[in-house]
Amino acid sequence: MIDYLKNIFAFEDLRRRFLYTLFMFAIYRLGSHIPIPGIDVQALEDFFKSFQGTLFNLYDIFSGGNLSRMTVFALGVMPYISASIMMQLLTVAIPELQRLAKEEGDYGRYKINEYTKYLTLFVAFVQSIGISLWLQNQTSPTGIPVVPEAGFLFIFVSVLTLVAGTMFLVWMGERITEKGIGNGMSLLIFAGIVAGFPNAVVSLIDRLRSGDITPFTAAGVVIMVLAVIIGIVYIQEAERRIPVQYPRRVVGRQEYRGGSTYLPIKINPAGVIPIIFAQSLLIIPSSILAFIQHPIAQAIHDAFNPTSIFYNFLYVLLIVFFTYFYTAVMINPVEVADNLRKGGAFIPGVRPGLETQKFLETVINRLVFVGALFLSVVAVIPIMISFQLQVPFYFGGTTALIVVGVALDTLKQIEANLLTKKYKGFVRKRR
Repeated sequence: MIDYLKNIFAFEDLRRRFLYTLFMFAIYRLGSHIPIPGIDVQALEDFFKSFQGTLFNLYDIFSGGNLSRMTVFALGVMPYISASIMMQLLTVAIPELQRLAKEEGDYGRYKINEYTKYLTLFVAFVQSIGISLWLQNQTSPTGIPVVPEAGFLFIFVSVLTLVAGTMFLVWMGERITEKGIGNGMSLLIFAGIVAGFPNAVVSLIDRLRSGDITPFTAAGVVIMVLAVIIGIVYIQEAERRIPVQYPRRVVGRQEYRGGSTYLPIKINPAGVIPIIFAQSLLIIPSSILAFIQHPIAQAIHDAFNPTSIFYNFLYVLLIVFFTYFYTAVMINPVEVADNLRKGGAFIPGVRPGLETQKFLETVINRLVFVGALFLSVVAVIPIMISFQLQVPFYFGGTTALIVVGVALDTLKQIEANLLTKKYKGFVRKRR
């Protein structure tokens, strides 16, 4: 890591990008301590203590604690993630959007991004209204209202603040992607999770000292976290290398020598996206049902407990679905086979064209199955173990997947930038 930092600060462009990313993180953490107007902060803190160990607590981790503190960034980037899911599904279903994505190039991507932002605005508006109506009817365990002056003015101000906070985070994410290092939206989720790690570790140590958990339990937690991290790194970096052969060709007077290379396909091409998408979808019914004061609605809401079989069954289904869906978006066997055929390349033992396409589909489906199975196991099992050991959700596999996955992707981007800079420097020296 020290070598990375030395190399980053050795190049002005990378140094500027790195410092810009840190500056955006600082703004994000500053906003994470500004509550929305009209909230009794102490009553709010006492009220949310009763949500420990629930699905709300798990979502609060992804928001960096903004939801439980009801800050201006309480909704986080989840409305944008939800809007992105909807837009990707609509792009597959609606021919006009499909044409924009495939045939219009930069303009098509710009328009789809614009539609995603409008959809984000709508999702954030609906969620902020629900949260505002819900909050003004809540009281702390001692009977103190969370919202001392409830009414239209509080709803108006809180909706305006929450929506503005979400759209500001979307803007920040885009700026980080454009002028910083890494994917902005993923890094904001990463920053929110990592910000809570110190408190989680301190809480674990306090419980160990007080005797609430045994040293063997604490050691088990450490071993589990290390095992999950090692497994994530191994699977995220693992890939199937399909050999590709290029024949010797003569074009005019130019002779192109044949050779061999390989086509790398990762075991988990989708990365952490299926986890983030699955979590963002599961929060929607749970959030809506929390506002409905009806026995049936409350029973369904209780079924969305992170330790329930129903919740984890849906969680696994969504992870598997989005793993296959996002892989299909990223890797198109038809296009890959066609590009190989046009370049005169072939996979040894496989005919170019349709047979190559079918071969690639088989290989990708097998790899994605393993990747989806791994994501499901790492996302669900550690949460169940954490619940049994009575340790915070911070030590679950979902948070580890996001943190490690985003960190690996960011390091790869840094490595690519460093390699480009060093290559350019080598070319200048040769000249």
